[in-house]
Amino acid sequence: MTDNPYQDGRGNKDRSLGRESTSTADPVRESGPTRAAEDAPFLIGDAMTGGYGKGPDILHDCTIAVNPGEIAVIVGPNGAGKSTAMKAVFGMLNIHTGRVVLDGEDITALSPQDRVVKGMGFVPQTSNIFTSMTVEENLEMGAFIRRDDFADTMAQIYDLFPILKEKRNQAAGELSGGQRQQVAVGRALMTKPKVLMLDEPTAGVSPIVMDELFDRIIEVARTGIPILMVEQNARQALEIADKGYVLVQGRNAHTGTGKELLADDDVRRSFLGG
Repeated sequence: MTDNPYQDGRGNKDRSLGRESTSTADPVRESGPTRAAEDAPFLIGDAMTGGYGKGPDILHDCTIAVNPGEIAVIVGPNGAGKSTAMKAVFGMLNIHTGRVVLDGEDITALSPQDRVVKGMGFVPQTSNIFTSMTVEENLEMGAFIRRDDFADTMAQIYDLFPILKEKRNQAAGELSGGQRQQVAVGRALMTKPKVLMLDEPTAGVSPIVMDELFDRIIEVARTGIPILMVEQNARQALEIADKGYVLVQGRNAHTGTGKELLADDDVRRSFLGG
């Protein structure tokens, strides 16, 4: 997608925001996470079928994956299972068949908490900040699994989101919607994740704020951290995507690069308004 200005220079510029891979395989790139096998995605929810509790299956043989430095987006109509697929990868619902593999390790049986320890950073769509705490306290909460000095990571997040540094002593609940999302993403990054998962990060924000958030998401991807994102603003999301998944009724309907999906007549007609 070299004709997309968002994509120019995409690559692993500074891996220090993310956690190093534990794989002993050769790096996929000069820096950044590694994959256990040359042809295996760094993170994959593979052929997932399942749903919530004892209810009916929502996902049907659904597969989503992302590699280091990539932005992969999941789009589709309302009720297509987009957020459900994300939650399945994060371990928030049972999958009856299929598996989830991170950095060569099968983590299908792990709880969400254990997946965070393994390197998953997850930002839910709602209730994703502590409103009564200050911005800085929210970020400190993100470092709960760390035992090292996280001051450098905090400084990096303030560089990435300058408004958060300016408002670091302000209650997070007093921020705008876009600023709250920056706090939520920043808190996830404080864990030094191997992969960052975002569930509709631009929901309810203005187009200007959406563009700003997408810019910051691109900056995170440039550090080498894989980003898996569910997004309701499908056209805009596919414009920045290295990989896109269109889901319909919990199944993969279309898969390709963002550019390929934007150019697909069926995708444009059915999901992008022509």
